[in-house]
Amino acid sequence: MTTFASTHPTLFDAAFGGRRSALQSVLLAVAGTALLWASAKVQIPFFPVPMTMQTFVVLFLGFALGSRLGAATVLLYLAEGALGLPVFAGTPEKGLGLAYMAGPTGGFLAGFVVAAYVTGWFAERGFDRHLLTAGIAALAGLASVYALGLTWLGTLIGWDKPVLEFGLYPFLPAEALKFALLAAILPLAWRGVSKR
Repeated sequence: MTTFASTHPTLFDAAFGGRRSALQSVLLAVAGTALLWASAKVQIPFFPVPMTMQTFVVLFLGFALGSRLGAATVLLYLAEGALGLPVFAGTPEKGLGLAYMAGPTGGFLAGFVVAAYVTGWFAERGFDRHLLTAGIAALAGLASVYALGLTWLGTLIGWDKPVLEFGLYPFLPAEALKFALLAAILPLAWRGVSKR
């Protein structure tokens, strides 16, 4: 009988010696928010819309830090944004704080928290160590982002509008590239850690 008990260390724990102090966890969360901030601000030319690396970083944080610390890191990032720091893509031009978060991207931002938790949950069960299972875990995390994001977008603009054309289809090529990159990098990172 297959069990899904949390028996595997996360990538970070395996790389840096297992147990971490509360201070180390706080420092990791702060560093993670800085990485998310940078990933939101750097736009890479792509077709049909420019690409940021936010979803890649969110999923990676879940895999590397685990479910609780990964989700807490994303929550800290959202708290920074709620306080008015220009941490999100398009800020400050498109608004700041809670007003921005209540806009069309609000559901995607909430989905980031769920995605970090989901990928962390899978990582704690060893799914991030092989290409196929890392891909399954990354897909589950990405599905979380888009499920919440599209639900909020449809609620906000109305389901009579082409919600999928606004919030999903233009982003699929970039998400496929980030998904493949993440699914390939994780097993390689584990190989590197196991050689140490």
